[in-house]
Amino acid sequence: MTSGLRAGRGTGPLTGVKIIELAGIGPAPFCAMLLSDMGADVITVHRSSMVGQPVTDPVAAMTQGTLARGRRSIGVDLKNPEGQAVLLDLLTSADAILEGFRPGVMERLGLGPDICQKRNPALVYGRISGWGQEGPYAQTAGHDINYIALSGVLAHIGRRGEKPVPPLPLVGDFGGGGLLFALGVVAALFEARGSGHGQVVDAAMVDGSALLMTMMYELLGRGQWDEEREANMNDGGAPFYDVYETADEKYVSIAAMEPKFFAELITRVGLDQQDLPEQWDQSQWLPEKARLGELFRTKTRDEWCEILEGTDACFAPVLTMSEAPHHPHNVHRGSFIEIGGITQPAPAPRFSRTPASVRRPAADPGQHTDEILAEAGLSSQRIAVLRKGGAVA
Repeated sequence: MTSGLRAGRGTGPLTGVKIIELAGIGPAPFCAMLLSDMGADVITVHRSSMVGQPVTDPVAAMTQGTLARGRRSIGVDLKNPEGQAVLLDLLTSADAILEGFRPGVMERLGLGPDICQKRNPALVYGRISGWGQEGPYAQTAGHDINYIALSGVLAHIGRRGEKPVPPLPLVGDFGGGGLLFALGVVAALFEARGSGHGQVVDAAMVDGSALLMTMMYELLGRGQWDEEREANMNDGGAPFYDVYETADEKYVSIAAMEPKFFAELITRVGLDQQDLPEQWDQSQWLPEKARLGELFRTKTRDEWCEILEGTDACFAPVLTMSEAPHHPHNVHRGSFIEIGGITQPAPAPRFSRTPASVRRPAADPGQHTDEILAEAGLSSQRIAVLRKGGAVA
């Protein structure tokens, strides 16, 4: 585990790209973090009312924590006409803007795509929301669990006969949300470099979470997916793809789906494959899961690691967030870094020639206001006037 910080300009593949991010929570700052890690110069526009204020709300803290790493911050009052003018000035030299407000908010501020792209025709206008910019749900509030519920994801996560289990805000907020948002913005930036024209990226978490289910929808369409939970090959229904408790009340994961990997697993755990039913005989899955469950409870997690790690049995110990950074594989890969005393995932993926990096810890709201305005060509006298009028902070 390393410090993970690289001072000065980024070296990632997006070096030279300038992005303006309007501070928000969840998927929008995650998208901005990814783009910043990859070298983009991302400037976060915080509400001027946040400048100098202590953060006590855990939700609000997400705008200033690890997800805000790598960026500079300017405090702007976007309800103030002078503040709106400052944002438009910043967009003149920007490649993209990212916003995660409810549909219509930016238009009511007079900062919708038409206005911003009139100032900069090549600007990519990135928008992320739960339900998308239009549709019956577009104006309603929601969170990750709601989006994955409507997209057909949540109904299939959990144990047979029990209620669906919320899978942390990974599928809607971060995978189907922020990650696909970043992909959309980068694709639009690539196109704009050739055409000279920006466009609006409408990323919706309900769309993205549905997209992540493409393979399962394919299987359902072929009649090869049972909509009951824990009844399929990779939802915990199969004995060769599940989590098992160990003697020390910890857990291991098994994913020996292919026959050759299943044969290796069976051999290494000390069973005789001749005594087992055919691997894909679903009528025997429940008793075989029970049999493997009893077996895995005979040894500790570490003992199973000694037997199965480094083999083709498709095995890994189930680690907590406190444990994962210290596993030898993650240490070797440098998968985690420490910034400001907080252990966090390192930038990913890896680039052979233009490595991604985190250039600075999360900024305080408004920390770089004067610096950013000066870069935009504003004089110290003009900055003082904006400060006095409350347009910036």
